[in-house]
Amino acid sequence: MADTRHQAEKPGYTLVFFLRIYSDNIRSLATFASPESVLPKKYGGTYTVTLIPGDGIGKEITDSVQTIFKDQRVPINWEVVDVSGLSEDHQGVTEAVNSLKRNKVGLKGILYTPTNKTHKSLNVALRKELDIYASLVLIKNIPGVKSRLDGIDFALVRENTEGEYSGLEHQSVPGVVESLKIMTRFKSERIAKFAFDFAKKNNRQLVTAIHKANIMKLGDGLFRTTVKDVGQDYPGIEVNDLIVDNASMQAVAKPQQFDVLVTPNLYGSILSNIGAALIGGPGLVPGANFGREYAVFEPGCRHVGLDIKGQNTANPTAMILSATMLLRHLGLNSHADKISQATHDVILEGNVRTRDIGGTSTTTEFTEAILAKLNA
Repeated sequence: MADTRHQAEKPGYTLVFFLRIYSDNIRSLATFASPESVLPKKYGGTYTVTLIPGDGIGKEITDSVQTIFKDQRVPINWEVVDVSGLSEDHQGVTEAVNSLKRNKVGLKGILYTPTNKTHKSLNVALRKELDIYASLVLIKNIPGVKSRLDGIDFALVRENTEGEYSGLEHQSVPGVVESLKIMTRFKSERIAKFAFDFAKKNNRQLVTAIHKANIMKLGDGLFRTTVKDVGQDYPGIEVNDLIVDNASMQAVAKPQQFDVLVTPNLYGSILSNIGAALIGGPGLVPGANFGREYAVFEPGCRHVGLDIKGQNTANPTAMILSATMLLRHLGLNSHADKISQATHDVILEGNVRTRDIGGTSTTTEFTEAILAKLNA
């Protein structure tokens, strides 16, 4: 079971994650086994899971998952909630929150956030409402996808609920905007514990805290110090730190040095995009988000794909692999292994591949190739 030494320090804080990574050259997907209280109820052998297709290519790539799951008779019923960041009406967020409260687990596409003054990020709203505080993104070379660098295999753990994404801004006088970055020891401590527990359960040897403490000495200094303090309770796991701009350079120069990165909100967003570029693009990176009671699985690199919406050219790999992480979270390992293996086999063979990784195949054709592998 997971290390529970810190549970008594904060009332109501419960560590619920037992995480394991397959590290062979076929799979790089997390296995999650959580207490029954944080899993959806199983009726007649079937789980009900919230499905939020999202904006852009979200419906196309979640349709791919639904098609594969139906073909393989995966025991999941989807409760579909349509939410859009393009809508002025945010009623869908309430519906999504209520659905996730019922079901505990969800699969989610990315919600678009316009860059105007009135639209707030619905992705952030969901995470804050449900306190889904930990983002996990897996950055690993996929056999069959050519990239400039080999040997990349690191996990990015990102704090989801505070930092630069606190959303506390105001204009004190015309032309002067104050934006508050909130950093707390409690939230820095729990994301650090998540990162170290992940490292411990996955035989990872190094946790690196990413920060800008040379400039933001109090806020990022608190984060850096807290991660190092937590690391003292995990003998055998090395802890170090990097300034975020240096970390960005190191990520494109020598990413093989990284094992587990733990970051505040904004830096994790930047580094997940760099990581996606390193291995072949946002269509390849699986991810998940965890709270004390809820788990939401979504592509790790949060690109909406509005420019290719409806063209049937999107790569569904990231969503499919995120969905297999969901299956492992539910204990449906056999289904997860088969679907993951078939997806990697199709990519490795290279006969059917989407435009983003050098092919001409459609989303539908890629999905059909996976089904052919599964039913061979």
